[in-house]
Amino acid sequence: MTVRIVLADDHPVVRRGLAQFFSEEEDLEVVAECEDGQAALSAIRRMRPDVAVVDLRMPVLDGISLLRRLAQEKIDVRPVILAGNISDDEVVEAMRLGVKGIVLKEMAPKLLVQCIRKVASGGTWLEKDAVGRAMERLLQQEERRERSRDVLTQRELEIVKLTAAGHGNREIAEKLFISEGTVKTHLHTIYEKLGLKSRVQLAAYARDNGLA
Repeated sequence: MTVRIVLADDHPVVRRGLAQFFSEEEDLEVVAECEDGQAALSAIRRMRPDVAVVDLRMPVLDGISLLRRLAQEKIDVRPVILAGNISDDEVVEAMRLGVKGIVLKEMAPKLLVQCIRKVASGGTWLEKDAVGRAMERLLQQEERRERSRDVLTQRELEIVKLTAAGHGNREIAEKLFISEGTVKTHLHTIYEKLGLKSRVQLAAYARDNGLA
């Protein structure tokens, strides 16, 4: 089976070098080379590759933003992030958005080839150096999310999500078919349960605990 790849990196030397390297592998075919995230998104929509290898930091759409668009559009592609460096927050977000591989640029190119083959066959490839601490943080976040679900009612969780998305009390009331007064009452209860004092704190809590 030939693995069809869309390759995106804003550095021409890196992009050309990887494309040349992949061309030497009989089972890999680069079907599009892209210099930014928007071009990569268009190519993925058009070419429907098996794997998308994308740089984390690109103009127009960065790697995380591209993952978000792919998830929103439910495009059937297995994304691999290529990163010079990546923060714990970025790893957690990439994993949440369905990334199948994370490879650091300092690694040997042959490891990227191994990653692509494993990802294309349905597996995952996450560099330990990139995801070690982030995995611990992800597990801790899941534990906090579960605790929050135990503490808050389903209605309160809905209000937390809408508040974190930037909706005001009136908008929340309209979306949930309740009164503004009821929204205010719920928010007061939520603040007390979580030990918070403001919408800003609540939005930050929701993001940090996977409730947004």
